[in-house]
Amino acid sequence: MQYDSHNKFATTTVFLHWLVGLTIIGLLATGIYMSENGVYALYPWHKAIGFLVLFVALPRVVWRMKNGWPSAAANYKPIEHKLASVVHWVLIIATLLMPISGLMASVLGGHGLSVFGLEVFAPNYSVEDPEKTLPINYELSKAGGAIHFYLGYTVIVALLLHIAGALKHHFVDKDGTLKRMLGKTIGE
Repeated sequence: MQYDSHNKFATTTVFLHWLVGLTIIGLLATGIYMSENGVYALYPWHKAIGFLVLFVALPRVVWRMKNGWPSAAANYKPIEHKLASVVHWVLIIATLLMPISGLMASVLGGHGLSVFGLEVFAPNYSVEDPEKTLPINYELSKAGGAIHFYLGYTVIVALLLHIAGALKHHFVDKDGTLKRMLGKTIGE
């Protein structure tokens, strides 16, 4: 199995980074659009994809821990190293906490979870009114919803910093960091 080197990232690293990253960006955009415009028809898609991303994010986190953090492509100021470390940790933790908190909000809120027609968690319908769902645990559902909401905006800030850093590396530092994340080798 190929691991990251200073000059080239492993295919697994590149694939998982882009798959999880682009999916999370899509889910963030969809989540904001749904909540700001009350587009409830998109919730089943959002929840299904969010649930599935957990099964890609988990191997990504395991891969990152096993593979280690990538070495810097060049020498940077200590503050740049610290900021990059904080942003990377926020993103790696958020890729797990976003789907888990969304799952808490939905399932514990009694809404259940269906993944493209496959019922993973059944809704908790009221006996008196079968059209109405009842929370399984209201407090934990609300906590999950709050974590999902605030973490979403935290991830947006971290993503903007991450993208700005990648562009700085590429256009200002010209150090090959972005080339590595595109699957290329530095120095070619």
